Amino acid sequence: MDFSTKSLDAKNAVTAVKTGALVVGIHENRKLTKAAAALDKLGAISAALKSGDISGKPGSTLLLRGVTGIAAERIVLLGLGAEDDISDKNFAAAAQALVRTLATLGCDDAALALPFSGIKGRDLAWAIRNVVLAGRDFTYRSDALKSKKDPAPTGVKKVTFLTSADNAAAAKTALAEAVALANGMALTKELGNLPGNVCTPTYLANTAKKLAKDYKLGVEVLDRKQLEALKMGSFLSVTNGSEQPPKFIVLKHMGGKAKDAPIVLVGKGITFDTGGISLKPGLNMDEMKYDMCGAASVLGTFRAIAELGLKLNVIGVIPTCENMPSGRATKPGDIVTSMSGQTIEVLNTDAEGRLILCDALTYVERFKPAAVIDIATLTGACIVALGHHNSGLFTREDEAHDRLADELLAAGRATGDTAWRMPVQDVYQEQLKSNFADIANIGGQPAGSVTAACFLERFTRKYTWAHLDIAGTAWKSGAAKGASGRPVPLLTTYLLNQARAAKPARA
Repeated sequence: MDFSTKSLDAKNAVTAVKTGALVVGIHENRKLTKAAAALDKLGAISAALKSGDISGKPGSTLLLRGVTGIAAERIVLLGLGAEDDISDKNFAAAAQALVRTLATLGCDDAALALPFSGIKGRDLAWAIRNVVLAGRDFTYRSDALKSKKDPAPTGVKKVTFLTSADNAAAAKTALAEAVALANGMALTKELGNLPGNVCTPTYLANTAKKLAKDYKLGVEVLDRKQLEALKMGSFLSVTNGSEQPPKFIVLKHMGGKAKDAPIVLVGKGITFDTGGISLKPGLNMDEMKYDMCGAASVLGTFRAIAELGLKLNVIGVIPTCENMPSGRATKPGDIVTSMSGQTIEVLNTDAEGRLILCDALTYVERFKPAAVIDIATLTGACIVALGHHNSGLFTREDEAHDRLADELLAAGRATGDTAWRMPVQDVYQEQLKSNFADIANIGGQPAGSVTAACFLERFTRKYTWAHLDIAGTAWKSGAAKGASGRPVPLLTTYLLNQARAAKPARA
């Protein structure tokens, strides 16, 4: 779907809007929204409500044709729930129903005259973003590698948001941000859904290069020899069993002032995770192609902020490789030396994400970052703790880290891409003690997601840092199997908020 905005005023009333389908809201108990009342000159909408053809419950819809006194060919009535409390949940349900209904119509365009500013606890930007993401998600297809493509979406192709003249500028900005976010999520989904024999470390590197070319970003891809020169022994230990060459991707969006410290996003890029010598069970192992969703979310976020020309310095760092078993693979009990100089006893080769991230987290010290956020499908234990609703957010406990955590949590709440803060405390470090090295790479079953974060924390003490464990939120299983595009909304909104905060106030 393509989206646009249009403002209405006294001279350009909703009754004069020429479109294939004009969407207006109605409430429960036969209540009309302002736009619906303006179209009800001869009582056609009121009659439909009185007949019981539509209830007004969230997501209920009714199509009316041939309504006199208006320029639109059709009216779509969309239920929004109670008049005095349009909740975000009810509006989201209505948006989902709306895009399904628009796909059934025989027209190419539609206009939405909905109370975008009347949603409890939400603003115009939230409402527009919700509709755009619902529309783009409905039309998304994961059939790139099918010889016979899935049926293409039919119905409405162009959607216009109708707003007041006072909200015209805000609506235009909100729409641009929503479309950029949808584009970023689409890239993240596409990368996540590709199989491991296609989406290799080299494929991710080439994707980063294409982004850099398309949006004039800085890019650097380090290969094995350069990683060896940097003494990234921990990262390289994960690659030992694979035929695919490792890549270390550095992507730069320097939209802020030259002197401004960058925000760094670090994405885990295990393009396929067998577990290595600590081999995973065969059931559902195909889903381990999603173990690069942290990397995909960094690339998707860069797609979004680059499209917006965000006035902020952001650097993306992606260590990427496969984790495979072979005669060369790292063995349980092996000890490796990280870039930081800390030695690590590898007790379980399936705890490999932290082994590649720790060297990346050391590498980013050179950027003197304002903040570092790593994103990783790191632990199944996080799914046990939080399920598939919230990503796990881990930070140290002090003023700077509390502020970073609050900003990330707020960005998640604003977009519905929510996270939940988990502890990072020294008491958990005891579980990572090794008799033979500085640290073990696992701390046992108790608090597995916490000890994984505590492992990473040891490599982040020179800057403000947060860790997002997205193992439960990056993809869906079962009949709806596919990458979700999370946490691109959270990350993009966080960066947008940082850019706005950095912008000097007008005199």
